[in-house]
Amino acid sequence: MYFGGYGYHGMSFEQKYRCYPASFIDKPQIESGGKIIMPPSALDRLASLHIDYPMLFELSNPAAQRVSHCGVLEFIAEEGMIYMPYWMMENMLLQEGDTVQVKNVTLPKGTYVKLQPHTTDFLDISNPKAILETTLRNFSCLTTGDSIMVAYNNKKYYIDIVETKPSNAISIIETDCEVDFAPPLDYKEPEKPVAPVPLGKAAAEVQEAPVEPEPKFNPFCGVGRRLDGKPQKYEPPPVSSSGSKDKRPVNRGSGQPSAGSSSQSSSRQSQGKLVFGSNVNRSPKETQKEAAKATKQEEPKKEEPKFQPFSGKKYSLKG
Repeated sequence: MYFGGYGYHGMSFEQKYRCYPASFIDKPQIESGGKIIMPPSALDRLASLHIDYPMLFELSNPAAQRVSHCGVLEFIAEEGMIYMPYWMMENMLLQEGDTVQVKNVTLPKGTYVKLQPHTTDFLDISNPKAILETTLRNFSCLTTGDSIMVAYNNKKYYIDIVETKPSNAISIIETDCEVDFAPPLDYKEPEKPVAPVPLGKAAAEVQEAPVEPEPKFNPFCGVGRRLDGKPQKYEPPPVSSSGSKDKRPVNRGSGQPSAGSSSQSSSRQSQGKLVFGSNVNRSPKETQKEAAKATKQEEPKKEEPKFQPFSGKKYSLKG
């Protein structure tokens, strides 16, 4: 059975229309909601059917396999045409004049919906909850996967319907529905502040080169020289750093004689190895000659006479 020549048949309403955006009719208010404008013949057929109110419809685009749901605002469109919000046409991948199939449905009342804004600008609104409640009054139902548009302060905000319960399409008329928000699509986690590194540790990390140990002090490590200018025959053995504090090398050429070797020092002075007094003014050649003669005529060592006090010359105080 057909009604009015537009293909209405059976006990349900199902019809194909050509869709156009709200800019084709003087009804800009439908852009901020989820309702469409249908022709008067559709109202006549719906009135003759036993359908549930409020009237809810399923919109489908078989070419793109897209499905959405909506309510109806008025029945003033031209026959064979419907007007819908442009954001709804974008969700269903419809162009102006494309064919869309409209079917009446009954949807359960929603208990939960999860929304996700496209941008963080929506969260910058002073009271986004109040704006969302006001906007959803123009919606009769919501469908999972749709992107609805919220207009506020001459700006459009798009929000995705991420999840709906108890089904993929719910009615939001006269129902208490729990609303949850997901992070916006362009939201980025704030970077964790990096703890400042102390200057001492930073300098230690930069200058990790091994520090060379400082050389230890080695006493008496120089070269000995004779006072008479002759070359030194005896070379002292190298002194290790460990024994430098306890042992001191004896330099026979330039060192001072100890108390135990007083006998040897006096004999050597008589032999001409150490030249003092009047011999200082002599030339180096004369001193070398005398030293050579003294070495050839070296006599055996004699014991040093004991110290005899008051052994000098006597002088008279009378003069």
